[in-house]
Amino acid sequence: MLDNPRSPRVRAVAKLAKKSARSETGLFLLEGPQAVAEALTFSPQLVVELYATPTALERYTDIGQTAVDAGVDVEFVSEQVLEVMSDTVTPQGFIAVCHQFPTAVKDIFANGPKLIAILEEVRDPGNAGTIIRAADAAGADAVILTGRSVDLYNPKVVRSTTGSLFHLPVAMDASFADVRIRAAEAGLQILAADIKGDDLLEVRSTGLLAQPTAWLFGNEARGLPDEILALADRAISVPIYGKAESMNLATAASVCLYESAFAQRSPDASA
Repeated sequence: MLDNPRSPRVRAVAKLAKKSARSETGLFLLEGPQAVAEALTFSPQLVVELYATPTALERYTDIGQTAVDAGVDVEFVSEQVLEVMSDTVTPQGFIAVCHQFPTAVKDIFANGPKLIAILEEVRDPGNAGTIIRAADAAGADAVILTGRSVDLYNPKVVRSTTGSLFHLPVAMDASFADVRIRAAEAGLQILAADIKGDDLLEVRSTGLLAQPTAWLFGNEARGLPDEILALADRAISVPIYGKAESMNLATAASVCLYESAFAQRSPDASA
């Protein structure tokens, strides 16, 4: 049992909450039973260290068995140690240290994607993680974060993906100019989600959404700058029918990604 909250190992894990430590080590924090289970199931080779409280392991016996099957050792820690390691106020009993594993942009487009999400200067970790999760749920092929977006391995981003980070390729620190060129070469249109764009409902009947698409989402407060918006093939807006002043970025992104997923899977699209 690791029970000294001031031990060098505990401090080293806790430091991964900071970008400088993640950049220096190439590692990141993974917290919670769901995310740890996904890592052990889909990418156990990325797990460097796995820590759990006895209570958590007793409650989630399946995670312990998955770790054994994957050849990953589980080290018991006290509740106090877990609190020091964790980036959350109320830790959920499990913390893993994992290797970072971003996908190269060129590899994403080399695999013939039909639906991807591009995050241009998305700064909120919760939004970024939730969009990755929504992209996974909608069956998208990949997510790309441009260089001005939040760090992919920020603990809040990782938590918000709820394990989807291990299900689909995600690129980071990409140049939008490079992404745009590669998307065009791969036959994908770029649809920008923007309040000034055409109504999504009106676009439905045109067949546009059934085409291979890269959805482009901008900053939460400022949206997409005009110079970036001008590089998109078309701007599309999600209509607001109620009295809400605006729509959360991750919610709007979920709507856009699912509209494309529906259109691409419809009988007419495959005919």
